Amino acid sequence: MNAIGPGCPSRRAAEVACVHREPLPSILMHQVTPTRGRRRPRAAGSTRCEKARSGDGMDTRSARPGSKKPLGLTPIQQDTTPTLIARQLREAIASRQFAPGEQLLEASLAKSLGVSRGPLREAMQRLTQEGLLVSRRNRGLFVMELDESTVRDAYLARGAVERAAIEQIIATGRQAEAATLMEFVDAMEQYRGDPSSEELSRLDLLFHERLVGLSNSPHLQRMHRTLIMEVRMCLTNMQATYTSIDDRVAEHGNLVDAILAGDTERATALLRDHMDDGMKRLLTDG
Repeated sequence: MNAIGPGCPSRRAAEVACVHREPLPSILMHQVTPTRGRRRPRAAGSTRCEKARSGDGMDTRSARPGSKKPLGLTPIQQDTTPTLIARQLREAIASRQFAPGEQLLEASLAKSLGVSRGPLREAMQRLTQEGLLVSRRNRGLFVMELDESTVRDAYLARGAVERAAIEQIIATGRQAEAATLMEFVDAMEQYRGDPSSEELSRLDLLFHERLVGLSNSPHLQRMHRTLIMEVRMCLTNMQATYTSIDDRVAEHGNLVDAILAGDTERATALLRDHMDDGMKRLLTDG
């Protein structure tokens, strides 16, 4: 075996070969790497997606010809279980399925509705805040009673809201729209043979809801909605006090005529008489 000395040509060739087998520094690798067939690296933020994310650029895909624009629809909001329960309980109270002063038992309600007690408690708490249920210490929850003070206070609040609605309708020149109220008056005429019909109470309520709605005042409408359940309870209790629909139809019809004529003083006076009549019927019947 031949030794390779420092000056031997074979040894020098071996050293050169070893040098070229060592990896090149990365900066040199970048310089010598062929660019043919390869894409040069892009600077940060230069791509369309990166510009869109950073807000510096606009995604041109939204401007393509024939592309569909958003419809402006809002997501559908589904009612929660407590909301659905509260709605059913309000309806039951307003229609006297639960009589004034009746105790609502949590266990039996949960079983009847097929729900757990958690959402039922939340729903009943809402009705307590609305005043439809009354909490009695160590006894439970009871349906509100239409005693004299409650009736008077409910009619005081209702009269104030509806009087303000009439004033607003006439002041803003919207009295011609009150002609739509005659739809309910005409519908009442169909129940001459049944003056204590539940349908008459429903039409009565719709009349007054429309009246407040014509004011175009969101605040008045919101305040009126908070009184609706108590109003329904009152109207339901009044049903048996009517032996004829003449007074009921006349009171609503005359009110519409006064609004159409733009006579604020007469319209508010007729509303006050209408409210007084209803309150007397409730208190006398009670």
